[in-house]
Amino acid sequence: NARDLHEQSRSGSLPCGERIYGQCSDCSQGCAETITYLVKNAAVVVHSPIGCCNNASNYHIQSGIVTKLRGTVPVPVRVICSNISEQETVYGGREKLREAIDEAYRRFHPAAVFVHSSCAAGIVGDDIESVADEKEDELGIPVVPVYCEGFKSKIWATGFDAAFHGILRKIVRPAEKKQPDLVNLFNFEGSDTFRPMLEKLGLRTNYVIPLADVDVIATLSEAACTAHICETLAMYAAKALEQNFGVPEVKSPPPFGLEWTDRWLREVARLTGRENVVEDVIAAEHARVLPDIEKVRAGLKGKKAYIFAGDSYAHSLANAALDIGLEVIGITTLHHDQLTDGKDNALDSLGQLVNERGNIEPFTVCNKQPFQLFKIMKKIRPDILIVRHMNMTVLGSKLGIPTILEGDVNISAGYDGIAKLGRRIEKAIRTRKILETIASHVELPYSEWWLEEEDPFYFERGRA
Repeated sequence: NARDLHEQSRSGSLPCGERIYGQCSDCSQGCAETITYLVKNAAVVVHSPIGCCNNASNYHIQSGIVTKLRGTVPVPVRVICSNISEQETVYGGREKLREAIDEAYRRFHPAAVFVHSSCAAGIVGDDIESVADEKEDELGIPVVPVYCEGFKSKIWATGFDAAFHGILRKIVRPAEKKQPDLVNLFNFEGSDTFRPMLEKLGLRTNYVIPLADVDVIATLSEAACTAHICETLAMYAAKALEQNFGVPEVKSPPPFGLEWTDRWLREVARLTGRENVVEDVIAAEHARVLPDIEKVRAGLKGKKAYIFAGDSYAHSLANAALDIGLEVIGITTLHHDQLTDGKDNALDSLGQLVNERGNIEPFTVCNKQPFQLFKIMKKIRPDILIVRHMNMTVLGSKLGIPTILEGDVNISAGYDGIAKLGRRIEKAIRTRKILETIASHVELPYSEWWLEEEDPFYFERGRA
């Protein structure tokens, strides 16, 4: 359960188990892609076999969707693969890497080039750092190594840290001037939720890093403070900006749910000298949104939710779900960090959730294993399944469970996001009958043995 997980993390007694079978997983290079592929005027060289570059086409589609949410023009995705082969994995692929960087510069004339390492490049020991330095001197632009080999960590979310580490080393520069009304917001590619909220405090929002350009990223050090909507995504970068460039981090749980949004806004106001106006803003926002929130709470009373998402984002969604009157009857996170960067309790979203909302069980840490979630859902049967990743909505539908996708991570944030989340859930619950009809015709891909096995964690118990 949530309390056990938190207490064992704090004491350092949490064991890291192994499973003897896995249905699917992810790679830290994919998280590095999330940060770098949509930097507006940069290019990316993926130093890998061609298969590691297969996701680039998805970002071309995604760019059109996410830029529409922000009211900006689509960002062309500029990606080249060095396409190392068997020969390079034996003899080294530095020459191919040089050629790929030159080709990226010739085609795109970027303001910076990110160089992703890969499992193959890491295993053979290609020195991408020296090639990057050589090309940086030659081309006169930052060439940024990103060490995101998939085997480097059991938690693929470390790809975020790898990308930010390269950006902080090679692109961010010391502040020439400070901008006391500017707030860095480390974010995915979601809706423009925070700009209207922070404008009420007289502040400007600097959305980074997807959909920002290289010049904007270079001036991260000029902001008054740094906030993030997910400690897994950007706490490393926020802590580095605080320690190395003097930009304080907003130490508060992310703004999901009424109380957490109040606390987050007060902390932003404290760091930007807006304490004299923040209480009036909070009072006005409460007066504006509470009638809608109360309607949502009445409509969702007695309904039960299960949440499946990334580490701290799942904690935030649970807090928001509880705020609109749902009973959270279980959580699955894709990974778990035992300690936050900096070990600050104010940034420990799981601790805040447990201490303020009480225990939640069952609580599962599960690196993308749909076969486990299938068994948990069959047993628990929630009224609504809230998921961060698209394929899990399909699983919910196959089981006849109404499911909403939190693909746009900003949509449920802030004051407006609370009621918005509730209204989306109300609509989803009304689809139960048709989903049950669909589920009655679905043939699941699992064997009779697994369908009959009662223990979702059979393969974690060391049995074959």
